[in-house]
Amino acid sequence: MTDLFPEAPVRALRHLRLDTLVRLRWLAIAGQSLAVAGVHFGLGFTLPFGWCFVVIAVSAWLNIALRIRFPLNHRLREGAATALLAFDILQLAALLYLTGGLQNPFSILFLAPVMISATALPPRHTLALGLLAAGLATLLTFAHWPLPWSGSDRPVLPPYYQAGNWISLLLGLGFTGIYAWRVSKEAHDLSAALAATELVLAREQHLSQLDGLAAAAAHELGTPLATITLVARELSRLAPPEGEMADDINLLREQVDRCRGILGKLASLQDDDAGPLDQLSLRLLIEEAAGPQRPFGVPFEISLVGDKPEPICRRNPGMIYGLGNIVDNAVDFARSKVTISAQWTQGAVVLTIADDGPGFTSEVLMRAGDPYLSRSHDKESRAGGGLGLGLFIAKTLLERSGAVLEFSNLPLPATGASIRITWLREVFERDDRPLGPSNPELSAPHATA
Repeated sequence: MTDLFPEAPVRALRHLRLDTLVRLRWLAIAGQSLAVAGVHFGLGFTLPFGWCFVVIAVSAWLNIALRIRFPLNHRLREGAATALLAFDILQLAALLYLTGGLQNPFSILFLAPVMISATALPPRHTLALGLLAAGLATLLTFAHWPLPWSGSDRPVLPPYYQAGNWISLLLGLGFTGIYAWRVSKEAHDLSAALAATELVLAREQHLSQLDGLAAAAAHELGTPLATITLVARELSRLAPPEGEMADDINLLREQVDRCRGILGKLASLQDDDAGPLDQLSLRLLIEEAAGPQRPFGVPFEISLVGDKPEPICRRNPGMIYGLGNIVDNAVDFARSKVTISAQWTQGAVVLTIADDGPGFTSEVLMRAGDPYLSRSHDKESRAGGGLGLGLFIAKTLLERSGAVLEFSNLPLPATGASIRITWLREVFERDDRPLGPSNPELSAPHATA
């Protein structure tokens, strides 16, 4: 069983900027240097001053190398960011080893790299950094140089207190990591939801604008079409009844009638009164969409697979127009045939429209269904033959009926484009269709073209 609906796009991770980590490391270097110098010179405590500054210098050298090698706005991949944060944990562990291990109160700084990772990296990377910090903290509990102190009366911390420090550090790593990850995830999910809402509103605004353009076009084209019809009728009366001229005049009249039919469909997209033929079976729906394209000489291969009864939907002019637009696009690019296959189960209805043409380009696949996709009129580019408005309108109208659309190319060695349209069966068959894609959690077998 495979998902009928495409998996939602993976949430784009907010890659850390290198400049962010470099600046934070400079802040850590300054704090570490001030702490070591203050303890050594200000408090007069004995500590391996030279070795401590060697460890700090390694961190400074890394920062300088990163500044020279990469630009300020360079964004790190997850692996590189994890490696730099792991270096920070190791560098801090080396300093703590020289200055008392977990007895040093600055051991709490183990939390910082893990918290940064939790806010910007995948959970598995944060888990790896947390385990590294926990492992080094455990090692520092038993192996470390003495805690810096003045005089010979050095304090001895009881084992229970040191064990408490170790447990509190581990709990802090776990709690702060999970807390920071959860808060960051919720904030990012909200941001993604707002972005998706803005995209839907923009698509609806585009369609509303196109509705107005369609009404204006229907009004403006009515008069010239009537004039062309009148002239064609006069030419038909004056021309001989047979011959090439008569054939051309008949073709002209047929195309004028087709233009009138298209304008009529545009005018009826929002018409809820379907008359006596209010219900359509899936077979009749396919025929309504493909029928007007049959005279163009491209053969259709239509297959329907599923258990009885066949799905029946309410006649929806917008859905019929959207499917017809996709079929028309397939006929335009097909070399020898157009394949329409339908499959249904108790849970879903899947309709696949494919052709054996050049297929979609990679650019079109990434933005399929967007308006103003391309201004190229090169048919072989499969960029929509213009501005991509037809595919945008079809996609929006079908999504209003509750469908989910997938655009792809046929698997090699075949060539051609394939558009798969999927409805939940309960959405396909009911009257009150939602204004958006149906439930993406349904699973059922794929339809094959």
